[in-house]
Amino acid sequence: MIVNTNQLISISEANQNFSMATKLADKHGSVVMLKNNKPSYVLISLKNNADIELSDDEKIDIVAQRILARHIKAFQELAK
Repeated sequence: MIVNTNQLISISEANQNFSMATKLADKHGSVVMLKNNKPSYVLISLKNNADIELSDDEKIDIVAQRILARHIKAFQELAK
């Protein structure tokens, strides 16, 4: 994901003025919210991205991450 510096907003700024964050998302398609000066969250405008599609590889990566997170202890035991 390529992020334009105009799309960056701190979480505290978004919290204080959420309507501004939504207007930025409408204008740019998305806004990246920073937590402790690190990109942490994305606010996506559905007006510009009505169909958010993932490739098959991206879907597999998401499911794999969920399974790993859910069963990390079992995987650690298997790795011994």
